[in-house]
Amino acid sequence: MNAPVELLPRIAPRPLPAAMLEALKAHFGTRCSTARAVREQHGRDESPFDVPAPDAVVYATSNEDVVAVVALAQAHGVPVIPFGVGSSLEGHLLAVQGGVSIDLSRMNRVLHLHPEDLTVTVQAGVTRRQLNDALRHEGLFFPIDPGADATLGGMSATRASGTNAVRYGTMRENVLGLAVVTASGELVHTGTRARKSSAGYDLTRLFVGSEGTLGILTEITLRLYPLPEAVSAAVCHFPSIDAAVRSTIQIIQMGVPIARCELLDIHAVRAVNAHDHLGLREAPMLLMEFHGSPSGVQEQAETVQQIASDLGGEGFQWATTPEERTRLWTARHHAYFSALQTRPGCRAVTTDTCVPISRLAECINDTVAEVDASGIPYFIVGHVGDGNFHVGYLIDPTAPDERGTAERLNRQLVARALRLEGTCTGEHGIGLHKMGFLLDEAGANGVALMRQIKHALDPHNIMNPGKIFTW
Repeated sequence: MNAPVELLPRIAPRPLPAAMLEALKAHFGTRCSTARAVREQHGRDESPFDVPAPDAVVYATSNEDVVAVVALAQAHGVPVIPFGVGSSLEGHLLAVQGGVSIDLSRMNRVLHLHPEDLTVTVQAGVTRRQLNDALRHEGLFFPIDPGADATLGGMSATRASGTNAVRYGTMRENVLGLAVVTASGELVHTGTRARKSSAGYDLTRLFVGSEGTLGILTEITLRLYPLPEAVSAAVCHFPSIDAAVRSTIQIIQMGVPIARCELLDIHAVRAVNAHDHLGLREAPMLLMEFHGSPSGVQEQAETVQQIASDLGGEGFQWATTPEERTRLWTARHHAYFSALQTRPGCRAVTTDTCVPISRLAECINDTVAEVDASGIPYFIVGHVGDGNFHVGYLIDPTAPDERGTAERLNRQLVARALRLEGTCTGEHGIGLHKMGFLLDEAGANGVALMRQIKHALDPHNIMNPGKIFTW
């Protein structure tokens, strides 16, 4: 298992030339800022890394703005880092080599909606909630839900998924086309609104998940889905995490088209109870949701309830009104921040391994045994319907031994997931934190091939350098 990124050599930041800064200010006026507070806001995400802020921040409002910044960066050899809302967990947006942060949050227009084709094209700064608010009156929705109200550009760049992925897939399956500004400052369009294509290399899939290292995504064309006729959510408590996970495995293996299947361990349940005043039983819990016709939803729910009961599940609570469902899912999305509040001043080192569903119980059980033995505070939540789960190690940022313990546990978890033919990251991406793990997963030849692509598309290494792998 490779060393964590903190042990890798650091590359000195590239200074921002005065001539480039003057050109940015002349072109963008007040939309170019070097104020310390603005730079620090754009130099921090939800990862546990502390890295110096970017040298400048530019607020883009159009494709042409992004092209202008990248063209200047290319001419001066300065890094550019795309920024959405700052919700990433692996250090994706940190300016590890200095440079300019391009804030895309003002590129927030829904450009083209085609309800009859179930497609929409949006600017990269549109958030998932904003999009679904715009779609509601059309009877449509976009299902990918990573929890945070992330931008669709950021979700595409990290190949995000979340709670609905077990039924609707990830961003990989739901992005049809892109507008991308390449390292040479050219605007390129990939894909079409057609549901399939065999035309040349699949450039759309190349950029989806590239974490801003190959180009800056400025527009995204997405698949949409009809709002289901009936929706029902249920909470079920279990005597152990193992029982909850084995129920999930049986649900998936029986082909039940469940829309969401989320695990919360006792620590996560306790945290959301305190944060959202829910009064849930403090025991391992599955939070599930069913989509379809009224009869289909009822049939799915009855099948799941029988499976869960056979494995000790009890206390089924149903939420059929939108208000009840929203309350439950809001609490689930708050789990990360709720857990942070259980240990004031802490930082979370998070994991997001994903394994084949048949190996999920083994992976989680061994992980729980290790972290319990360590004594470090933690919580577990997971999109267990597709084999993906998260451990959050709650560490004191002033205690190096706790950080070391968390990283050791993380390395052991990733090694276990890879032995079980899984992945080091199901949805968060590589960023800074998992660069060594990518080498373990893809192998030296695989990473070398990725590096060749990077060198070909970004020969001067200005696109979010220092992420995914070393130059």
